Amino acid sequence: MSEAGTTGRRWHDMGGDAAGPVPGDEHDFALWEKRVDALMILASGAGHFTVDGLRRALEDMGEAAFEEMSYYERWIAAVNQNLLEGGVYSIEELGRKMAEVQARGDSYGTVQDG
Repeated sequence: MSEAGTTGRRWHDMGGDAAGPVPGDEHDFALWEKRVDALMILASGAGHFTVDGLRRALEDMGEAAFEEMSYYERWIAAVNQNLLEGGVYSIEELGRKMAEVQARGDSYGTVQDG
């Protein structure tokens, strides 16, 4: 089926379709989720991207991302894509920083969460 299918809408556009009940319970945000939110606010506030840029990156991820990734996983991927495209850092710089963080060990986030 084509991206717009027979409805003229993209796969992520539910456009009033039934989606099931919305959970009413409160979500206890993990530290990393709070950091994603803070990064998005700071980077957009600094003019590194717009809400339209984030929307485009989210929509370009494809249907599988919306089925397999959590809300904040999609958001950090979209923020990262926009920062890479904006030249804030390179893929090489990102890789080096990720290696530094990984070298801290698995307990780093747990210690910071507690």
